[in-house]
Amino acid sequence: MSKIKAGASFPSFSWPKTTGETVTPADHGGWRFLTIYRGKHCPLCKQYLTELNGMQEDFKAADISVWALSADPLERARSQAEEEGWTIPILAELTEDQMRAMRLYISSPRSADETDRNFAEPATFVINPQGEIQIVDISNAPFSRPDLTGILKGIRFVAAKDYPIRGIVE
Repeated sequence: MSKIKAGASFPSFSWPKTTGETVTPADHGGWRFLTIYRGKHCPLCKQYLTELNGMQEDFKAADISVWALSADPLERARSQAEEEGWTIPILAELTEDQMRAMRLYISSPRSADETDRNFAEPATFVINPQGEIQIVDISNAPFSRPDLTGILKGIRFVAAKDYPIRGIVE
């Protein structure tokens, strides 16, 4: 599997939001932060999204749009967001074709109790105002994710200093 390239245009995929509308992150302006999470079955994802939910005003103050996305069906994602009291935008129904196009690691459930479908392992995409992938972090396990405080500081730095996209040498 070849990695998705920093500096590439973010794919123009659309996903349903738990509040009803459809979101196409590539079509939004400004800075965008998209985190891919494994789904409702993952306790580490729950912790990460709870932390992100608590930081949403910090992201908003920095003029950064935030979304969290999983392969969970819309109703499952909606029920988790309601149970957890999350107000961050939660997107659902990431397909395997989309996972492959974004070069995500894909796992199968260990049992039917976990989930009923393959799911993506964690990933983070920071999309700049030009629609390019400024920062990408793709993991193959639930234990490795970027620190949210660090990523927020990094986006602020990149935006303020017009810092170039790094890691683009072939």
